[in-house]
Amino acid sequence: MTEVGAAHWRTVTATVCALLPLGLGGCGLTSGSPMVDHVRPGSIGQGLPLKGARLTVASKNFSENIVLGQIMGLAFKAAGADVLDRTNIQGSIGAREAVKSGDADGMYEYTGTAWITYLGHDTPIADPRAQWQAVADADVRNGLTWLSPAALNNTYALALNRANEKRYGVRTLSDVARLSKRDPAAVTLCVESEFAARNDGLTGMAKTYGMSVPARRVQKMDGGIVYTQVSRGRSCTFGEVFTTDGRIKAMNLVVLDDDLGFFPNYNAAPEINSEAIRKYPAIREVLDPITARLTNDVARTLNARVDVDGEDPHDVAKSWLTEQGFIQKG
Repeated sequence: MTEVGAAHWRTVTATVCALLPLGLGGCGLTSGSPMVDHVRPGSIGQGLPLKGARLTVASKNFSENIVLGQIMGLAFKAAGADVLDRTNIQGSIGAREAVKSGDADGMYEYTGTAWITYLGHDTPIADPRAQWQAVADADVRNGLTWLSPAALNNTYALALNRANEKRYGVRTLSDVARLSKRDPAAVTLCVESEFAARNDGLTGMAKTYGMSVPARRVQKMDGGIVYTQVSRGRSCTFGEVFTTDGRIKAMNLVVLDDDLGFFPNYNAAPEINSEAIRKYPAIREVLDPITARLTNDVARTLNARVDVDGEDPHDVAKSWLTEQGFIQKG
């Protein structure tokens, strides 16, 4: 499950977890285990700036975030820290509370999640950098420091297969809107029921783009089936996807550009306990170059290795960091 795909569970999870002590009910930390990898500095961690530090990394319990948590932990390890792995925490609120309380020192979080779910805002900020800055400024009072964001943006999108892209010549959502007026029968959609009902889903998208899609041309189904149907391109031309899902790459789908910037930004960025970064300011210099390399294409590749090929998230993270030259195997 990707970040925005889990959105309808967040409110329920937050409510339940708020009623339980951290660590109970599957909402908080597990015991964790030390990272025992023998890794050395590559382009990051030169001079072992985190030598002597004992740092705990966390993540939520879906593939992409687990991989990002492993990336963070291995980077800390290569920079000289002793690292405790507490990734795969159930529920967004449990992982955030772990970092906020100091039970964990850092994780990769998503700007849209923080702004809407944790900080209680109804309206997202269209500019991704401004959205990150607003979250970073607001979370200072919560004892959390946000480091520079990635281009990786795990949000909604529409996609189609290569044959239909060539047939209809569409590259943007504005192109789809024009197609819906020029050739209404060509615009058929496969979506999840939640996306069909959400203001930041089909309803809002259609209104923003002036897209005319009658209900009879919209099929509602399970998210996994959407990818299959769009890949086949027969029962629907376009489908709702999540921009960093590994199945986009595996099924050779084309993601349409949200050229009017309708969908909220869910850019990934390190969320670090403020006390930890005051004690170990080198955390910033270790993570910034890595975060700068994280794009949607990178995320799709890494997610596909976990969700499609069945690889272990730790192995995926380690091999990518090594291939990029950030760390070396010791």
